[in-house]
Amino acid sequence: MNIKKKVADTAKLILPSTRIEFVIFLVCILGYGFLASAIALNYRIIFDDRIPWDAYFSFDNRAIVMTGGGYERHPLANYFFSAVREFALLFSNGKKEVYFRLALACCSTVAVSLSVVHIYKYLKNIIVLPVGVCLLITFFFAFFSTPILLSFTPETYTYTLLFLIIFNYYAAVKWHQQKTIPASALTLAAVFVGGLTITNIIKVYIPLLFERGLFRNWRRFLNASVRVLISIAIFVLLFLYRIDFKLLSFFGKSTAQYEKFSNPKVTPVWDMILSWFFGGNMLLSSFVTRDYHNKKGFEYKALFMDVYSGAFPYVFVFLVLALIFWSFVRNRSNQLVQILMLSLLVDVVIHCVLKFGLHTAYIYGGHFIFVIPLMIGWLFYSYRGSRGVLSVLGTVVAIAALFLISNNIYRMTEFFSFLESYYR
Repeated sequence: MNIKKKVADTAKLILPSTRIEFVIFLVCILGYGFLASAIALNYRIIFDDRIPWDAYFSFDNRAIVMTGGGYERHPLANYFFSAVREFALLFSNGKKEVYFRLALACCSTVAVSLSVVHIYKYLKNIIVLPVGVCLLITFFFAFFSTPILLSFTPETYTYTLLFLIIFNYYAAVKWHQQKTIPASALTLAAVFVGGLTITNIIKVYIPLLFERGLFRNWRRFLNASVRVLISIAIFVLLFLYRIDFKLLSFFGKSTAQYEKFSNPKVTPVWDMILSWFFGGNMLLSSFVTRDYHNKKGFEYKALFMDVYSGAFPYVFVFLVLALIFWSFVRNRSNQLVQILMLSLLVDVVIHCVLKFGLHTAYIYGGHFIFVIPLMIGWLFYSYRGSRGVLSVLGTVVAIAALFLISNNIYRMTEFFSFLESYYR
């Protein structure tokens, strides 16, 4: 009976478990699925064996699908994407053509749709907001550029978004229950989250800092330390097995990767932060195309985001950032809010301070963009006793959502024009 209960509880945690959650999941599957299938069936941009990288927005679809990406950044991704690839090949009868692309896109659609459901779960079950507010914020998030683009993209970011949201929801449930995160769950999170992108493993251990009595009771501190060591040990063993225990090659490649992705660009740093790190993961900008080749004679066009050119996108970004800062100030003593903000801070330091990949920061949203709707949710929570302020907040978010939706739909028509011209 205990096993059955654990399985049922796990299913309830991960999958839609209420009527509204099922409706959200179905709507997302239909919406994202229509977009993904249209791209997969009519265009070859999702996967083309001749294109090694950067066909659109610096996503490395082929490299990720075929190898899991470089082990210096994606240490265990090969295991995960081997399963995804084999599933897609089974679906396509071993051919890397249209149905292979469709299967990959469908996997991404399911992952992003579940991510949206978990935004709702957190808002409803952890923050305990009214259903209408939960739906408004969830709807707002669903039209962010990150979930839209990842809904058809077979990349590490797609699944990282899902795993991070699930883990944050799980950690919040445990916090509410005044229970610790067991070593088994911590290990799974380290393998799935840190295994897809190494820097994200830090976020797995942030909730442990807020376990009750951790720094006042040496037994609890020792228990937490043991759980961390177990998870790290298993992670390291799996990683060393992947690289045949050649640890020196890992450090050499890591240094090369940092130098490659941290070179300063002509665009001012402040504009890269606003237009690409924060803005690009919510609000699509205009696009620029570049000529690429695969070093074997095949030439192709690549699409990238430009910085914003008008005032309204910057106003939108400043507005959202103001809401996030306002939420943090209002809820600064709330430990769940501190967990979310520390998680966001990890990416701010990596990309905005150290400038790693800042010139293409619009692809990294899967690592952190889910924090924004959750922090907006906490802002609503902090004014739960003031109807006037809640009405103003609801109006502001609704207007921002309308601008976001109209902008991103228009930009996606430009994306389809690019596909029609070069990837038919």
